[in-house]
Amino acid sequence: MSSKARKMIRIGGMIAAGIFVLCGVVRGEAGVVLNKAVNICFECIGLG
Repeated sequence: MSSKARKMIRIGGMIAAGIFVLCGVVRGEAGVVLNKAVNICFECIGLG
């Protein structure tokens, strides 16, 4: 595979990732993920 094709695949992957992140933010998923992360951290250090 040529370096130009690899570069295009990487750019396409980054664009797709950005679109998925934006969709999650619009749907309000960032708060859900943060809440789950906090709960997991509290369980790990024994506060949960």
